[in-house]
Formats: sequence, C-alpha cells, structure tokens
Amino acid sequence: MRAVILSAGQGSRLLPLTEGRPKCLLPLGPRTLIEWQIWALTQNGVNDIAVVTGYHAPDVAALLNKLAGAKLSIRTVYNPFFKLADNLASCWMARAEMDRDFIILNGDTVIEPECVKRLLASPDAPITVTVDVKENGYDADDMKVHRKGTRLLEIGKHLPPERSNAESIGMLYFRGQGPKLFTDTLEAMMHTPEGLKWWYLKVIGQIAERNPVETCSIEGLRWGEVDFPADFERVGALVETF
Repeated sequence: MRAVILSAGQGSRLLPLTEGRPKCLLPLGPRTLIEWQIWALTQNGVNDIAVVTGYHAPDVAALLNKLAGAKLSIRTVYNPFFKLADNLASCWMARAEMDRDFIILNGDTVIEPECVKRLLASPDAPITVTVDVKENGYDADDMKVHRKGTRLLEIGKHLPPERSNAESIGMLYFRGQGPKLFTDTLEAMMHTPEGLKWWYLKVIGQIAERNPVETCSIEGLRWGEVDFPADFERVGALVETF
C-alpha cells in the first residue's frame, strides 16, 4: 500500500511559527506533524510513502531520510511551483506515484491510526473520500461535502449550508480504476489556464459529476487540521491522547 503526502507549502497562515520551517516540521509533542502522519499510516501497514515537498525541501528530506529503513520506503517529490500554485500542482508533480492503489493525505492533517484503518476497510470503490460530520454546521474554511447516503455529490469550500452535510478531512483512497481516473482528470485540468489555482479536490468534484465517488465517515474518531496558530495549540493537545 502506498501513500502520497502533500507537504509542499510553508503554511503562511501559521506565521511566525513557520518562519524558516515548513508546516509539516512543526513539533507536536514528541513528533513533528509529518511524523504523526507517517506513524498513523505505518500502524496500518502503509509502508511505501511519497512526500511532495517545496518550502525548505532539504530540511524535510533530511528528516525523512532518518525515518526510512528496511520496513519503510519513503522518498520525496519536489514541487518547484509551491509558491505559485495550489495543491493540484503538487498532485501533478507526484502523478508517477499514482500508478497503483494509494492513499492521499493533506500535509496539515493529523489523524489517529483508527482513521486510516476505517478508510482501508471501507467498501470497495474507485475513489473514497474520508469525511467527518459536525453537529453545529461548517465554517468558511471547511472543505464541505454534499452527500446522499454515502455517495459524494459535491465538494468545495463554498457549498451553501443547505447542501453541506459532511466535511472532507483531506484523506482519500484510490482503488482499481480510481488512480487512472484521478490522474487522467488531473492531467486535463492542469492543461487549463486555471489549473495552478485549484485544489486537487476540485478534480474529485468534477469526477463526481460523471462517476460514483464514495465517502467513509470517521465520525467519533480523533483528527485535527493545522491551519492557524489556534489549531497548532489544539492539535498539540490532541496528540497527547493518541
């Protein structure tokens, strides 16, 4: 099983915490953010990991080289456009890593291992998006999902409240024809003038218009996204419970 982690950005909304240090290297208790991600993946047998780097890429590579070993294959893919483009470009740079079943994980999402376990055990589907459900609605920064049953119909930050009934946590599973479906659509979108400005989940939204995309709920499990200084404090407390 392979995982692709998107960790090219600086995390400018976390400044000054990310001055001279990428978000993925922020310390959260005894591990950095990316080490928590790798730990959750390897606890579930995901031992082949590609990390897309950009900001302070040599520092990230140095840490990952220390983690690699006989039981963990880990390498980097450099995205030279990290200052200019959103994460659609990071996916495009790593498309050669997407030639088999794989998990993709945003570089700012900390998860407990059970989240990965539940996703891997989800019913077989070409593309499965991991989601959580909030009782009190979704804010402007949430990647909102409109689903019917487990089927994803729409995804995006600008979905209106009446069509938002879940939130993507930034972890997806591609199986069978899913990797090719994703990379083909990714390639087409990168050939448009808007390609550098888009998130890769826009690809998922386009695919969902024509093909079934499923969701896997991790409601009740522990996870956190690190976007702002307050998130850093909150997720730092969260990992103490892992």
